[in-house]
Amino acid sequence: MSRTLATKKTAARSKNNGAPARSARSAESVRSLKGLVNVTRQVHFNSAHRLYNPAFSDSWNEEQFGLCTNPHWHGHNYVLEVTVRGEPDDITGYVIDLGELKRVLNETIVKKCDHRNLNEEVDFLRGVIPSTENLVIAFWNEIEPHIKSGKLHSVRLYETPRNFAEYFGHSAS
Repeated sequence: MSRTLATKKTAARSKNNGAPARSARSAESVRSLKGLVNVTRQVHFNSAHRLYNPAFSDSWNEEQFGLCTNPHWHGHNYVLEVTVRGEPDDITGYVIDLGELKRVLNETIVKKCDHRNLNEEVDFLRGVIPSTENLVIAFWNEIEPHIKSGKLHSVRLYETPRNFAEYFGHSAS
């Protein structure tokens, strides 16, 4: 791109608060529709954990949690689905930029939990029984402050293809 063309584009963007310049025709013919939309991003991670309540005996834990209380741990290939709800932006048509949602999920959950022992290596899970139910609440608490567009609607975590928990936040209780 020539320097002159780049300078013209930069000048046009600064007049429109950083948005690309639009012709009068394109401004009239492009729009976003109104309505609430759920947008979901899925990420994967692998972790080990142990379901165990130290307030009770080993036999109680074995009766309650079965093989999941193995003192040598067990693992899962987790699938995390996070849904953000909102109206499409007038300029982009997005509820949330999915690239930004991916970045948030990777920073707040995947980097901290992937190939980790959830009981011992994840700071925000210390002292928490890492059941799927507790994990979705903890994940919500980690993710929600980082959602800047739309509103966090749900956090769903698959422990297996047939077993999952879903959380809709504190206000849904």
